[in-house]
Amino acid sequence: MTATTLLRRNLPKMCSNRTAQSRVRPQDSGESGPVLASATVRGRRETRRAPALFVATGLVLALALPGAGGANPTQQADALRSQQTALGSRSHAALMNLYSLDSRLTQARAQLASLRQRVFDVRAQQARVVQEQAIARHAWRESVDALGAHLRTLYEQAEPDAIAILVGASSIDDAVTRLDQLQFSARLSRQTIAQTRTAQRSLARLRITLAARAAELQHLLAQAEETTAALEQARTQRVAYLASLARQRSLNAKQIDRLQVASAQIAARSQTITAEQETVSVAAPVSTDGNTLTVSATGYSLPGHTATGMPVGWGVVAVDPAVIPLGTRMTIPGYGEGIAADVGSAVRGETIDLWFPTLAQARAWGRRTVTITLH
Repeated sequence: MTATTLLRRNLPKMCSNRTAQSRVRPQDSGESGPVLASATVRGRRETRRAPALFVATGLVLALALPGAGGANPTQQADALRSQQTALGSRSHAALMNLYSLDSRLTQARAQLASLRQRVFDVRAQQARVVQEQAIARHAWRESVDALGAHLRTLYEQAEPDAIAILVGASSIDDAVTRLDQLQFSARLSRQTIAQTRTAQRSLARLRITLAARAAELQHLLAQAEETTAALEQARTQRVAYLASLARQRSLNAKQIDRLQVASAQIAARSQTITAEQETVSVAAPVSTDGNTLTVSATGYSLPGHTATGMPVGWGVVAVDPAVIPLGTRMTIPGYGEGIAADVGSAVRGETIDLWFPTLAQARAWGRRTVTITLH
């Protein structure tokens, strides 16, 4: 359960609950040792009436300052605001990174599309080469068959000589034509065979070249696909990261709003407590502008909230408002920074009570006379 939820639930009961809580004394438990605190610190006590608005304002301002360890709403809100600033910087950096990724991804996709088109073109060329090789083989076979048929005809009918052609011709033109046809038929068959063989060799070399080019393009295509996939994965992760930052910033904004409400409630509670104090002491509050004050300091360890409604935590100090106004920051030797954020019937005069996380730490502190510096 969050401190804000506890505060909202317990705030109306704070004043009455304080009188029912008592701090642990070694002598109360039958042990010997230093005195941790006297009777109830959080109960109502009699003090001289102080300017309520001044004290409440001082408490809120003190809670906003660093150095006190109490987990008060103002400090939490300030921490969340700092976190919001850091989240904003991280979001901006992530957005710039996403922009760079998008640019690289666009280039990678374009290169991938180009390689795929080149692979398609090479495969189309390979298919055409295979088809042309088939045509060349067919032409070669036909030429060989034609030449063979011509040779068989010459063998079967005996090779005609030029005199026989001239004698059998009806004219000189007819004789010349017959001689040309005889030579052309044989020459054409031989040329066709030679051309088809040359074409087959060229197509075979082209097929090898295309196969090597296709293998190279396939390798480049695999690399491009891997690069594109990696960039797409990185982009997906970056988008998810940006979304998580946005969700965190939204949650922080809501939490800051809740903490501001809690801080206002603490200030109001502090004003009420101060207004209700009636003192039998005639001592005037000390100045808090860098003065020092020698006090008797004890330690205690209790869960919950202070009389002002602030969650307990390191740095919470119970004081006599007649001597040290609520909201006063102070430096305690051996303890550190603290805030006057609690009161109690046993804390009177120049006495303070320091909060510790554990009973063992409170007992180890015991009762000490220290000179504190008020801020």
